[in-house]
Amino acid sequence: MTVDQYNQSVDNYADNLYRFVVKNTHDPDKAKDIVQDSYEKLWLKIETVTYEKVKSYLFTTAYHTLIDVIRRDKKFLNYDIITPDNHFHYEEFTDLNEILHKAIKQLPEVQQSVVLLRDYEGYSYEEIGEITGLTESQVKVYIFRARTFLKNYIGSIESVI
Repeated sequence: MTVDQYNQSVDNYADNLYRFVVKNTHDPDKAKDIVQDSYEKLWLKIETVTYEKVKSYLFTTAYHTLIDVIRRDKKFLNYDIITPDNHFHYEEFTDLNEILHKAIKQLPEVQQSVVLLRDYEGYSYEEIGEITGLTESQVKVYIFRARTFLKNYIGSIESVI
């Protein structure tokens, strides 16, 4: 890959990559760091990555970096911020988008990632498999389980509104 192609990949994919990561981390600063790390890793492998595979490489790298960050952050849970108010909610929801985001946060990491890649970013099962390192069948199973959970979590639209 040439330097011009690298710069073109930044123009073409940086926003999509950032949206994918920020949906999973819910932290814009961490998302920017992960995107920057992904492009740094691409720069270090500029000789071996072809331009045709750059999108897949970037999303795969960002996904693996994201998983590492999530695992690292889980080890350093701050117990001072845990209060009963953090575990219970008393407000009523009328915003379906807000309810959906809360439901997505409840999913396991893998299911969350595959659903976001499929439903938010529009990737095919095959592309999601390449990005996550899963088989196409595994991707379909995780998406099915995630959608079933979301359907049960949200319930009928009449009960939400």
